[in-house]
Amino acid sequence: MKSKLLIALMVGAMSWTAASAEPAVETVKIGCVAPLTGPQAHLGKDIENGARLAVDTINATKPTLAGKPVQFVLQVEDDAADPKTATVVAQKLVDDGAKGVVGHLNSGASIPASRIYADNDIPQVSPASTAVAYTHQGFKTTFRLMANDSQQGRALGQYATHLGKRVAVVDDRTAYGQGLIDEVVKGVKAAGGEVVAREYTTDKSTDFTAILTSLKAKKPDVVVFGGMDPQAAPMVRQLHTLGMKIPFIGGDGMQTAEFIKLAGPAAEGSIGSSPGLPIDKMPGGAEFTKRFGERFGKIQIYAPFAHDSAVVLIQAMLRAGSAEPEKYLPELARTQLDGVIGPIAFDDQGDLKDGPVTLYQVKKGKWQAVETVGGPAAKAAAK
Repeated sequence: MKSKLLIALMVGAMSWTAASAEPAVETVKIGCVAPLTGPQAHLGKDIENGARLAVDTINATKPTLAGKPVQFVLQVEDDAADPKTATVVAQKLVDDGAKGVVGHLNSGASIPASRIYADNDIPQVSPASTAVAYTHQGFKTTFRLMANDSQQGRALGQYATHLGKRVAVVDDRTAYGQGLIDEVVKGVKAAGGEVVAREYTTDKSTDFTAILTSLKAKKPDVVVFGGMDPQAAPMVRQLHTLGMKIPFIGGDGMQTAEFIKLAGPAAEGSIGSSPGLPIDKMPGGAEFTKRFGERFGKIQIYAPFAHDSAVVLIQAMLRAGSAEPEKYLPELARTQLDGVIGPIAFDDQGDLKDGPVTLYQVKKGKWQAVETVGGPAAKAAAK
């Protein structure tokens, strides 16, 4: 009798435990790739932190997929801003079962990695890659949350021509830098300006004396650089050393707090463009700046875009009731969201619809917005 009673009690206890236990939580892995080492690490960390804030905020709401609890996990990988490394980490994310990817930063990394994601049907949302070619490869899995270089380059070229008709350009031979300057050249010519010289460097160089000396002989009114802040900062310092008292202009790769820090007093007066609205004009900018600042500190540039990239991926999964790419990809393409950065929707190629571009100038050691062009959100920025 005692043994039967004991068995009955054990069975009852097991039944109670099973009934009272919370349902198992499904884990969904989302990749995040950016340069976390090397001279662009500050920008890569900005992307990681923005995506992490989004994932943690959504997890705090205890989300469910098809009625079952789910937790999203961010798997962060370092591509070192290198195309070959980018393909290695892309394959690693595929092998590790990532269901979507936030990244990469550099167009030169995003483009080769995007083929690996596309071959494995894994959606990729870049918060920073602006080269036109990235979304023009025919892949259904590539998206971005920034205006592309066609829009940005046109704005830069036209603005440069307003400052002077004789424009010299330099690019770092990366997919981003070369692609941006190609579009700047078109913008200059469309605005009636003349490209008096085009020079090339690399994304590893720091001595531009020979290039700038060659440009000086052409007597340009303006210099436009396509590249990142580790090169833009020494370039503008050396431009001043050579006595070239002319405007220095660049794209989002140099429109960073780090550029001002690295360039010092030589940064004053420099002009940079950045896809998107100024952070204080973004609909969710004030709240995001507060939340991000409390946890991570100062925003470099890409954090709000990385945040919204992660949100776009996760919300598509939640709407589809599945984290399987073939099921949520159609929802991703149909995205209609109000993000931190403003309205988010994609065109047929995965580009952000009506993406604005803002021009900034360094004044008293800080980037200050000068003008926002393109997209309906430009009206909001003007208010």
